[in-house]
Amino acid sequence: MLSHKKIWSAIDALAARRGHSASGLAKAAGLDPTTFNKSKRLGPEGRLRWPSTESLSRILTATGATLDEFVELTARGNARAAQQSLPFLKLKDATKKKVFDGEGRPVSKAWGKIAFPDLADPAAFALEITNDGAAPSFHIGDVVVVSPAAKVKRGNCVVVKSKDGCSVLRFVRQNAKRVELKSLNPDLPDRVVNRSDVHWIARIVWARC
Repeated sequence: MLSHKKIWSAIDALAARRGHSASGLAKAAGLDPTTFNKSKRLGPEGRLRWPSTESLSRILTATGATLDEFVELTARGNARAAQQSLPFLKLKDATKKKVFDGEGRPVSKAWGKIAFPDLADPAAFALEITNDGAAPSFHIGDVVVVSPAAKVKRGNCVVVKSKDGCSVLRFVRQNAKRVELKSLNPDLPDRVVNRSDVHWIARIVWARC
């Protein structure tokens, strides 16, 4: 049975799975940012408020989720139950040798673990920001979830592992010879890096700031 609690829990779980807060999911779907706020789920005198079919259609379109996936999330009943443990490391330690394989996946015992809502992405990992290189978008202590499997598009925030270290930047474009990246910190220069100097680029799919 699709209860009020299960429907809203599924929306929360879908938002987390796609790296959004509830308000972030609403914005991504072209809705008012407060559409899915917890305060909107009950009306006067505790009357239950249900999301509209139009809202549900929009979030499925915005996230690329199928109706079957959403129904699966309602069956779980509680968004908090959909958890996984992600490999976790400080960004400054990501520059060390033998921390990643050639595809940007964690391979070292140096990695810790952090609980996170299920992304359905076994390749994802988490990094804690340890410098101001990406400020003001990301600050020291923020945690970003990175997916080597996610497609990288122009404008995406990415983690770039190169011979010079591991950095958080905005992807612009790449060709057979070079990669163009924009600095998130206005005080730092943009970068053009030779493809041969880039070990891997992976998209940031979620951030806890």
